Amino acid sequence: MKTELREAAVVTVAVALGGALLGLLWWWLAPSVPLVGDVVDNSWVVYVKDSEGEQAIGVDGTFTLLALALGAVSALGVFLFRRRGGVPLVVGLTVGGLLGSVLAWRLGVWLGPAQDVIAAAKSAGKGVTFSAPLKLGAKGALLAWSVSALVVHLGLTGLFGPREAEGGAPPV
Repeated sequence: MKTELREAAVVTVAVALGGALLGLLWWWLAPSVPLVGDVVDNSWVVYVKDSEGEQAIGVDGTFTLLALALGAVSALGVFLFRRRGGVPLVVGLTVGGLLGSVLAWRLGVWLGPAQDVIAAAKSAGKGVTFSAPLKLGAKGALLAWSVSALVVHLGLTGLFGPREAEGGAPPV
């Protein structure tokens, strides 16, 4: 049991650190949401430049798709690391995926454009387009990595995991 817990801790930390990769990819690949600033009644207001644009949805979709892919890759890696599986290993994979997603989210927000849109609008100037801060609107996307990892790991274990010997003891 100690060995399984140690392996689960290693998996948790390794998968969680993969969140840095997800955060960098999200920051790099997410579409930019264009904003524009204007002065109304001596105060700055900020508008979305294209009110029917799909960039904001694309930001969430990019995060979700990248998290799903990294969940599948991490599940494959964990399965190849230890084919027998086990509850502690699966819990470690799930917790690591959740921690990795949170790390990626915060890293992407930190690396992205400034959070103060009024200051960004003032520095860009009236009527000049600038990028909105990177934010995750659909917080459920934080679960994508863990869910993907669990489904892929379950499938791999079911298809290629060790089998019990047939013809066991007859039922009593």
